[in-house]
Amino acid sequence: MGVAVRLSDISKKFGSFWANSNISLAVEEGTIHALVGENGAGKSTLTKIIYGMHQPTSGEMAINGKTVRFTSPREAIKAGIGMVHQHFMLVPELSVTENIILGNEQCGLFWPLPIKKSSALILKDAYTYGLAVDPQALVASISIGEQQRVEILKLLFRHASIMIFDEPTAVLTPAETDRLFATLRSLRDKGKTIILITHKLDEVLAVADTVSVMRKGAIVGTMPAFSATKPELARLMVGRSILLRVTNPPPSPGEIILSINRLGFCRANSEERVHNLSLNIRAGEIYGIAGVEGNGQSELLQVLWGLAPAGTVISGEAMFKGRSLIGKKPADIAFMGVSYIPEDRLHHAVIADYTVSENLLFGRHREHSFHKGIGFNTHALTRYTKAMISDYAIKCSSPAHQPLGTLSGGNQQKVVLARELNRPAISLLILAQPTRGVDIGAIETIHNKIIEARTSGVAILLVSSELEEIIALSTRIGCIYKGSIRHEFTPEEVVLKREAPQEFQKEIGLYIT
Repeated sequence: MGVAVRLSDISKKFGSFWANSNISLAVEEGTIHALVGENGAGKSTLTKIIYGMHQPTSGEMAINGKTVRFTSPREAIKAGIGMVHQHFMLVPELSVTENIILGNEQCGLFWPLPIKKSSALILKDAYTYGLAVDPQALVASISIGEQQRVEILKLLFRHASIMIFDEPTAVLTPAETDRLFATLRSLRDKGKTIILITHKLDEVLAVADTVSVMRKGAIVGTMPAFSATKPELARLMVGRSILLRVTNPPPSPGEIILSINRLGFCRANSEERVHNLSLNIRAGEIYGIAGVEGNGQSELLQVLWGLAPAGTVISGEAMFKGRSLIGKKPADIAFMGVSYIPEDRLHHAVIADYTVSENLLFGRHREHSFHKGIGFNTHALTRYTKAMISDYAIKCSSPAHQPLGTLSGGNQQKVVLARELNRPAISLLILAQPTRGVDIGAIETIHNKIIEARTSGVAILLVSSELEEIIALSTRIGCIYKGSIRHEFTPEEVVLKREAPQEFQKEIGLYIT
């Protein structure tokens, strides 16, 4: 067995920042080689060098024993390298076949597209590798899992022998993930070389042959996957031991804080996004909503935080401690005792160019405790900022002067969490994707703070696409599908099934597809 990709002292510099530093790595032919590491560890930069999207500042790369230096992805594709990006590169209005041959039409300028011939070749590859898909279907009409199969078939159509997958399970259900892993194993067994980027350590151990860990732009360890453990990989990623499973003591639910009854959400174009959705959340419990993104979660959050677009028709009830939330503004909802951590913090929770201190104050600037006379109480603001940085382990050098955008994603999220959890007299916390784009070390802190809030009596609505997170944190779990809660797991079921999380994920998957 030879070496498909060999990197020798590869470094990449952006301005004064070294994204990759003296990386040497050998990826053997016919294997699945996983690259893991925290956000910003350099994984994506490294794979983009392999795919020709970036050129290294120094070092050498060899593909199948031949030294190369790609100046574009087109050159990498010619050398047999393909990449499936986390966000699919497909045109919804085109058919499966048209998407696959796009850019590789194999016909003259004024010749008709070889649709029939290409469809036959695609069907052959689909049968060989277990990638069932209709070549004539519009991409807009097929599922997320099927769209991913189209991306893989695109690589096969271009005769790629080396395939890079960037976070391939980020939007898949457990069943779709299992099917993807079966496909990856089939590709490997037929001689393809797979480079897999993922932050999900269970997946690494389930499907990879070899795993390399990156930290701060460097490779800090490479080992056979069968001999690796989650704690060991996490320690290498972060540089310290990590508690991978949050301690979740038994809850003591109190009165109903949020009651949603037969909620409906219809867009101005008459498209119904939420239908007959009902749930309630008590003080001191976490209600987790599990589901594939796009099944009404975002619209539910828009209703609860007063962000529904103009023209939206909302029906049913959303009551917070007996008062309706429908039609109220975000500032009014916050004043009632609700905190909200949105799914897209950069657009809806922070201003990256403002300082850490300013971002900790946003939305709380009217509180009397921060005022003195007609201005701000600088001593109170300084004490508050220092307390939040210490309590939430926010890594920053100068909070009063450092722009928030210079912090890692995990530290940015901890700023939002600190601000929202420490609002006075909050009764309800709405959490949307609280650890998206967050490194494994910050996840530990965030999860512990969420449990602390629940233990203190706060009612929490948790919306997350990470089933592992839903299972670890939730008191009850509602499975959302096409805008409705399809099934709800009781607290007793959640505690019992939590002991076998992989099986529990598969059971949840039955209700969200």
